[in-house]
Amino acid sequence: MRILLIRLALVCMPVLVARAGPAADPRRFALDDLDRLVRLSDPHLSSDGKRVVLVVARANPAENRRDPELVEVDVATGAQRVLLRDRRGLRAPRFSPAGDAVAFLAEGDGQTPQLHVLAGETAFRVLTATTGGVESFAWSPDGTALAFSAPDPTEPRTGAERFQDAFEVGNNGFLERAAPRPAHLWIVPASGGEARRVTRGGFSLATSLSASPLSFSPDGRFAAFARTITPRSGDTDSSRVHVADVATGLQRRITLRPGQETAPAFSPDGAHVAFLHPRDGDPANLNEVVVAPATGGDGRVVTRELDRSITSAQWMDARTLLIGANEGTRSALFVQPLVGPARRVDLGPVVGLDDATRAGTGSLAFVGSEAGRPAELYVLETATAAPRRLTDFHGEIATLALGRSEGISWPTDDGLLADGVVTFPPDFTPSRAWPLVLKIHGGPTDASNESFDPLVQLLAAKGWIVLQPNYRGSDNRGNAFQRAIVAGAGEGPGRDVMAGIEALAKRGYVDRSRLAVSGWSYGGFMTGWLIGRYPEAFRVAVMGAAALDLFDMWSLSDLSAQPRHALTGSPFEPARQAHFREQSPLTHAAKVVTPTLILSNAEDARVAVTQSYKFFRALRDRGVDTRFFVYPTGGHSPVGPVRQKDVYRRWISWIERRFASAGR
Repeated sequence: MRILLIRLALVCMPVLVARAGPAADPRRFALDDLDRLVRLSDPHLSSDGKRVVLVVARANPAENRRDPELVEVDVATGAQRVLLRDRRGLRAPRFSPAGDAVAFLAEGDGQTPQLHVLAGETAFRVLTATTGGVESFAWSPDGTALAFSAPDPTEPRTGAERFQDAFEVGNNGFLERAAPRPAHLWIVPASGGEARRVTRGGFSLATSLSASPLSFSPDGRFAAFARTITPRSGDTDSSRVHVADVATGLQRRITLRPGQETAPAFSPDGAHVAFLHPRDGDPANLNEVVVAPATGGDGRVVTRELDRSITSAQWMDARTLLIGANEGTRSALFVQPLVGPARRVDLGPVVGLDDATRAGTGSLAFVGSEAGRPAELYVLETATAAPRRLTDFHGEIATLALGRSEGISWPTDDGLLADGVVTFPPDFTPSRAWPLVLKIHGGPTDASNESFDPLVQLLAAKGWIVLQPNYRGSDNRGNAFQRAIVAGAGEGPGRDVMAGIEALAKRGYVDRSRLAVSGWSYGGFMTGWLIGRYPEAFRVAVMGAAALDLFDMWSLSDLSAQPRHALTGSPFEPARQAHFREQSPLTHAAKVVTPTLILSNAEDARVAVTQSYKFFRALRDRGVDTRFFVYPTGGHSPVGPVRQKDVYRRWISWIERRFASAGR
């Protein structure tokens, strides 16, 4: 599991700079442009490949939210049609097998996600009214029903009994206020009616917020899903793929592999189930695709030769899978046969990929980003065709004077090869020295790529070079590179980042007196680590939702007591205590002299705000120039365009003031 970096889609007032001549300089990307960014998500192709539905969300600053629309796009012409608006929480639209209806999740009357179906122009149905909300769903192959997962309802209590609300703590985060309820499988008719329960018990179906983790066999008799031993968030690493008989509810495991089996999918002929699993069952290793017989058996890994951490896998036909992964400083899709090497799909100018979907005809559609254009919808008629852009939501943004991005690589001090993305100011010239800002990704099993990044473009617009380093532990350079972080969460990755600075500085255009380091989540961890271990290197630092104390991460996170990344076991074991204390940035806070801005959410379940309070106090007690702002909300990063813009405004202005004072 990951300390996820949430990429804030956000960002100072547009400023037109007059040139001494007839024409003005092109306008640069500015904070107000953040409200012009449109979020695209969850594309889904109809089975005939002629239409795509997706969610299009636009900023509503007055309400600090993004208002989603359900939009249908004609693949041949790019023509758009809004199918539905004014539905809060709208996500995960899916065409029915016949393409005559669209199911999706959106808030119901109780403000919890419920399953909806839209058929034709007017037939609109809310199929569920579960008290805990629907978590995932899938159409049956014949389109007459839908499977969904939902938590069991809380048992009602009256009188004095309602105050008997203590719950036992297990592997759950410290923000929990009640025992989580197990999620189970249900079937509901697509035409409406009473839902029928399929599974029951103390175990829970694993969930996914971005796509349905449920998969029907082609004959509709069985449903595949991942289930965990309890519904507690810290037990998600126990997930194992099961198949249930939809009629009887009888279940069986597919394999005897250790846990962390996720995202199962039946093959089109029903003979196999594909799923994701960390290599050798070790959570520090990259994710591979395992294909096992649907009748049971351990199956075999089909992506070992590819040696990339797989983020998604879907069947193209009974012998071929479409695989998503990070590859260097780009996102990538691969066509992976069950036997033989994978072939990379040519994505043309698209360097960042968020979602991909395929039709029965073999065509593909995905939401992607280019270096100089935010997210749009693209289509490939076949896996060997060139991508064609279907939308132009960000045509105006693409005409601005943007920073140019390129991938770079450098050797580490122990024989590895790290890489990253460098973005230059719009008016960059190598004949002078420029300030350098590090923007370090989270995860740590993630990777920065060359796609349009709002914060990076805002930083570049200020006249600063931006370096996004992919340190060891990143998931874009194979298993050896990813698991190299196991030796220490801070020391090895920190050396990689410093080596990246040196590699860029050797080019002769970096102003070493103006270096800034910044990041969110694990990027905040690395920011804290670098200013403690290299206290004289940086002029200024910004850290958000920073994981600064590995003991708190093990104990308080919603991934509590779960081995992952470099946190390979309990830090409270005597043999491990010294190591994990040494690898925690908090341990080195007494050495920090760098002016530091700290940002966090009050109710962050992933990275407890306690860690930021400790770091702030350690710096403030020693007179270090530091400020700490907390957003009174939940989530791993501030939600909504107003709060997100505020994060970027504070981030940039903190760096700008300290850069301006350099050399005084």
